[in-house]
Amino acid sequence: MLKRSHRLLLFPLLASALAACDSANSPSSVYEYTTLGAYSADISSDGHYAVIGSQEEGGSLWDIKKNARLFDWNHRKGERSIIAESGFSPEADFAVTANQQDLVLWHTLTGKPEWFWSSPGEILDLVLSPKGDFALLGLGNHEAVYFDIKNGGVKRTLRHQGRVRSVDLSADTLTVLTGSDDYKTTLWDLKTGEQLQQITLENVIDVVALTPKGDLAFSASNLDKAIIWDTKTGKIRHSLSGTDGFFPKRVSYVAARFSQNGDQLLTGTAAGLIQLWNSATGKELKRWRAHKRDPYGPTSTSVYAVGFGSGEYYAIGSNGIMNILK
Repeated sequence: MLKRSHRLLLFPLLASALAACDSANSPSSVYEYTTLGAYSADISSDGHYAVIGSQEEGGSLWDIKKNARLFDWNHRKGERSIIAESGFSPEADFAVTANQQDLVLWHTLTGKPEWFWSSPGEILDLVLSPKGDFALLGLGNHEAVYFDIKNGGVKRTLRHQGRVRSVDLSADTLTVLTGSDDYKTTLWDLKTGEQLQQITLENVIDVVALTPKGDLAFSASNLDKAIIWDTKTGKIRHSLSGTDGFFPKRVSYVAARFSQNGDQLLTGTAAGLIQLWNSATGKELKRWRAHKRDPYGPTSTSVYAVGFGSGEYYAIGSNGIMNILK
């Protein structure tokens, strides 16, 4: 055990070394989308909209280009709903908000609700299909379900051996990617319910993402591996974890999105690090550190959502702040 005098000398050196290793850029600009923190957030694939579930104001839709609040989206009139999950259709014409059990489909142009449904289980993650016709739900009852959000009813149930924390859907809606608490990330044929590929990591799967074409996948387990892999062969192409200088790189990725052409991957961590990757080579292209409300505070902000814009990138933190990245 180190003597007290030695420990006192070590902390400044350690802090200096860690600061030197963090080469992340600062956001080019930041905007407060909530008064306090946020429960959840998502960004549309075209970088136009953001939906926020905040601690103080409840749910809301934002125009990212104008940084303007467009609509309040709460599930019942006169209340501030706890929005635990949210998502957009690929065209951004529809959005969905959900608490642990119920979900509402909204029109982004008018802000009006389309349908209100109850889920067959606790909602841990969701993604909307094109035109907002279906919602793929990751549930706490060990299932992922493809839910008809306009007419009601479950079209497909994909059963797991653990809670399904993360889901994604290919643009053609033929394949589904899931990540669950049984340490497995699985690619499914949505039409038949057949497992096409499966990779086992060493901890619960926090986040998964598919390219729009569905040819590449990203899967990350808690404080363990983060991988880019080939959905045709099931082979790992690149690992985004490893060692960084003198310190082990034990990272929890909690947000991820591929660009529209699939050549780039944008990720966010629980410690507020946002990274841009080359999907083909696995090389990091750039990194940023999410803005903190208190720059001298002891804790970082977790990254809830990342997105691609025209010549810039976006990240929303758990503190409710939108980060514009260049």
